[in-house]
Amino acid sequence: MFLCCGASGYAQQTEIPFESTILVEATDSDEEVIAKAAHVVPTANQLAALKNEFIAFVHFGPNTFTRMEWGNGKEDPRIFDLKELHTDQWCEAMRDAGMKMVVFTVKHHDGFVLWQSRYTDHGIMSTGYKDGKGDVLGELAASCRKYGLKLGIYLSPADLYQIESPGGLYGNGSAYTLRTIPREVPGRPFADGPRFQFVVDDYNEYFLNQLYELLTEYGPIHEVWFDGAHPKRRGGQTYNYKAWRELIRTLAPQATIFGREDVRWCGNEGGHTRESEWNVIAAYTEDPRTSDQFRDLYGDLGTREVLLKKERPYYLHYEPAETNTSIRAGWFYRDDTYQGVRNADDVFDIYERATGGNSIFLLNIPPNREGRFSPADVAVLRETGERIRETYGTDLLEGAEGPESVLDGDDATHVVLDGGTKELVFALPEPRTVNRLLLQEAVATHSERVERHAVDAWVDGQWKEVAQATNIGFKRILRFPDVTTDRLRVRILDSRLAPAISRVSAHYYRRRPPRVSAVRDAEGRVTLLPVQDTFSWANWTAPLDQRPEVGFPEGCAVYYTTDGSEPDEQSARYEAPFAMESGELKAVAFLHGAKGSVSTERFGFAKQGWSVSAAGGEQEGHPATAAVDENPDTFWQSADGVEQPSFTIDLGRVATVKGFAYRPPLQPGVGMAAAGYVETSPDGQQWTKAEDFVFGNLVNDPTKRYLHFNRPVEGVRHVRLVVTEITGGGRSVGAAEWDVF
Repeated sequence: MFLCCGASGYAQQTEIPFESTILVEATDSDEEVIAKAAHVVPTANQLAALKNEFIAFVHFGPNTFTRMEWGNGKEDPRIFDLKELHTDQWCEAMRDAGMKMVVFTVKHHDGFVLWQSRYTDHGIMSTGYKDGKGDVLGELAASCRKYGLKLGIYLSPADLYQIESPGGLYGNGSAYTLRTIPREVPGRPFADGPRFQFVVDDYNEYFLNQLYELLTEYGPIHEVWFDGAHPKRRGGQTYNYKAWRELIRTLAPQATIFGREDVRWCGNEGGHTRESEWNVIAAYTEDPRTSDQFRDLYGDLGTREVLLKKERPYYLHYEPAETNTSIRAGWFYRDDTYQGVRNADDVFDIYERATGGNSIFLLNIPPNREGRFSPADVAVLRETGERIRETYGTDLLEGAEGPESVLDGDDATHVVLDGGTKELVFALPEPRTVNRLLLQEAVATHSERVERHAVDAWVDGQWKEVAQATNIGFKRILRFPDVTTDRLRVRILDSRLAPAISRVSAHYYRRRPPRVSAVRDAEGRVTLLPVQDTFSWANWTAPLDQRPEVGFPEGCAVYYTTDGSEPDEQSARYEAPFAMESGELKAVAFLHGAKGSVSTERFGFAKQGWSVSAAGGEQEGHPATAAVDENPDTFWQSADGVEQPSFTIDLGRVATVKGFAYRPPLQPGVGMAAAGYVETSPDGQQWTKAEDFVFGNLVNDPTKRYLHFNRPVEGVRHVRLVVTEITGGGRSVGAAEWDVF
């Protein structure tokens, strides 16, 4: 496919092919670079992935039962004590949410496999589930077919079992020799299919054999997810990704590969998005279609400034981002009492920012130890799906006058804006109230070209700008205050060559009562505040608790409980700040008879009267007191090079202690407490070890972490937290806040 460009100079005289990857030559001018960028298009698989829009992650395994975020590979398989499995319930809930695919963790970093692999006994075959005959992936695949969901697999390249076990294959120093994939196993023949020969070592052979099983015995696989995280390495193990790619492309030609050339990570695990997420990126110095060297790619990768500043030659490449986060605090299920669950306000907000920000929304839902999604998670999924359908199931431009090719709902049709004034005007049959506008470019045929655009509404006899944003790409959702109008206008302010718009639709989101946030000061006084729309992109992309605070709207009443029970209109009504400590606060707003989402916050002991000290010392500007001041923006940081720094708290009274919470600092370069232990004392002299703690994945997910003691400790006045491991092997550790329960 070719386009004869209508721009000046190079683009006038040259037919540039539309490709997913285009080389920028060392001699290319700035004009030539931009023209080439305007011709980078997704592959068929990438386009299908973008059309999925909202997909699910499911993390399940030994961590579900050990309550760990990352396992260590030494777990006895029988710890996975699954009695029953309800994959139909998973898929029904995911379908109701509007999700189109599920990516399942068939093997996490611990190396435990959730299918009947021929090549290891460290997995479901060594558990009591169905007397060792169970196959979680097999049951999920059947449920996906039943409920119309696509299936993807997460297969961790890291494998702690193969690292820690005697005779483990990971990094064992084995020679690279010619191997046949799959390796035949007596009594477990494969159906007829292609066979491969690769020069690989033991671990790459093991990995390829398992990929072969997964891609040939569980139905069509639509995504293969390679995590870049590695809790531990050994022996200089490398991966023969070129062999992996050949096997995947042959056995699953419809699959995208995450973490490599097809789909990339958004750069965080909190559901945060960027103002401009370009899928045409300038990040490769060698052709990603044939390379075996990849790294995490996120940040500003595709704005005009990046394209023109990057040293040439390089490759322009189409690579959409997945915005991934979990519905719970952490990727694996821990409990329903202390593990926070996002509410529908939050999930719907991320949905609009992610799918409406030129990316794919990947939401994790972890099954519990009964093999189900917990009721709280299911309720959020269903409510989110209802909001999506209610908001985006009706197009308020129906019946409007305007370009038919953008109003017909057909992605294959479009209008090319190649004139001097690049705008689209829509006349509605009558005035309608809108607060959302959805736009799509014809990325499959014309790439991503819009760099800045605005939306106007006809109000009081003149055009009024109601929203402005940067790129559009596959999809952009613009959110703005309610406006009643009979005319809307889209203006393209800046673009690369002539943009092609394939869809414009208008929608209305029915606002719910505001979500309630809770903050507490050092004296233990709790203030309840609303989190509301402010309609600026900076505030929409900020975490909910960082958005500007405004008063509750007129007619809004807020009720709360402090014992963990669900609040209703019979609960205590919030009138002014109140004292609270060591309990679970739940709060909800009611507005004109409608009930909002329930917010939950777990508070420890009030910190008034505490005194603290740190055996690890403190760095200038970051004293120990900053970790107990109820201000997450301040933090304590230990001195450099202290072995096992510790933090001691004098509660100022004797209490029963049930656990603690750690909020890591978010400043770059400050180490976080990855592992350690807790001691308690009645007098500051005699100390007793209470619990060990391990907080996995802190670097990528620096959220508040909790440790709940197996048994409460009575008669405690002093608590000491000893850090034995710092993230990234850092020389000092920090804490934004310590809480004691």
